[in-house]
Amino acid sequence: MIFEDIERVASWSLEERIRQTAPQIRRVPCSHRRHRSNMMLNPLNLTHLNRLDGLDADVVTLNLEDAIAPSRKEEARINIALFLSRLHRCRSRIVVRTNPIGEGGEEEIEALLPYAPDAFRIPKVRSPRQIEAALKLLPPKIELHISLETREAFRDLAHWGGIDPRLTTANLGILDLLADLGLPQRLVTRGPGNPTAEAILGRFLLDARTAGVLPVSFMYQEYRDLEGFRRWCLREREMGFEAKACMGPAQVAVANEIFGPDEEAIRRARTIVERFEAAQKEEIHGFLDDEYGFIDEPIYRDALNTLSSLE
Repeated sequence: MIFEDIERVASWSLEERIRQTAPQIRRVPCSHRRHRSNMMLNPLNLTHLNRLDGLDADVVTLNLEDAIAPSRKEEARINIALFLSRLHRCRSRIVVRTNPIGEGGEEEIEALLPYAPDAFRIPKVRSPRQIEAALKLLPPKIELHISLETREAFRDLAHWGGIDPRLTTANLGILDLLADLGLPQRLVTRGPGNPTAEAILGRFLLDARTAGVLPVSFMYQEYRDLEGFRRWCLREREMGFEAKACMGPAQVAVANEIFGPDEEAIRRARTIVERFEAAQKEEIHGFLDDEYGFIDEPIYRDALNTLSSLE
């Protein structure tokens, strides 16, 4: 826990929370780059914020956008500053989801930069200009993530590669996207198997990879339905996803399990890399292996991709 007496913190006025916000600290960097689970957290819930240093999610996103009423956005931002200023070590990478660019997002980025989140995530992106406006505010070591929730982003994501290496991740906001496309939410709320939903997921996955960013699949809103969440995770892993948005620790546990490392696949990848690189020294670039069949450059590159996902 960050504060031993969270009840005392809850009794503080906003002015007192500002006074208690420490100067910028040198937080110990998160030791991993995994992104199996991305858990959304409401910064109005002080009890949840107080557990930031002990969560199992690979990524925690502190949400300032649509879950926060306009009258309480300042309070939420102050809470984030307060808790990040006291967060010395964390197992999760920390992302702040701001409001859209042009609707308060710039001001939130500027206010929270001193508390060094790992990334800022901007929602409702419709054009590269919004991405570029956010990037202008960020120092080199802070990433930019985007939420794909609009028809324009869905249409153009594949062409946004190369804007800036700090743009690393795209999160699929499926319900907003369906609304913007004029499609019903039942395409995803009834579980995997709908061809239109899978077409959307497949295109998002391929376009994000084409752009060179990590695709994070959508948040399953029925947080009590863990079996339904598990079915989606299994289907998404089969499709090629490596990361899933989560609502609460129970979903995090499922996502970490399903998108975690496959020990047999890792052993296979390490063996292929070792044998291919040994063969290259003999100027052999394709050969028949007794264990894994024909091994050539594409097989080797796939093995490298498998191992890189462990970093």
